[in-house]
Amino acid sequence: MVVEPSQRVTAPNIQASTLDQEPFDLSDYRGQVVVLNVWASWCAPCRAEAPELEEVWQEQRDQGVQFVGLNTRDSAVAAQRFVESMGLTFPSIEDPDGRIQLLFSDSLPPQAIPSTVVIDEQGRVAGRILGKASAATLRGVIDEVSSRG
Repeated sequence: MVVEPSQRVTAPNIQASTLDQEPFDLSDYRGQVVVLNVWASWCAPCRAEAPELEEVWQEQRDQGVQFVGLNTRDSAVAAQRFVESMGLTFPSIEDPDGRIQLLFSDSLPPQAIPSTVVIDEQGRVAGRILGKASAATLRGVIDEVSSRG
């Protein structure tokens, strides 16, 4: 689902640590489309969509698109193992108690895992995918949201 530009709301300001303990600030990516994927290591559909997320990330990363995972209600050890086993190269931030995901409650149901929010270049929630995201769906939403599209 893509939100009409006039109906878009500003995305919450997210400041967190990545699984690699690096600082992450969503505002650093203003001017880029950001694909924020909510996942957990214990989620079977998350395992199913991970290769497609990585595929689209590799295609889009040099075109003004940033992918970031939001690992929610999970342990750091299990999350790191998931990232390594799936070969994910985009950063993931830690959300062990689900508080960051709740910041998107206007856009996402709080229990929706996996789910993906697409944030436009102006920092507004512009699209969402509930459930497993396919590469084709991701490409379509990114293209529609992006000023390139």
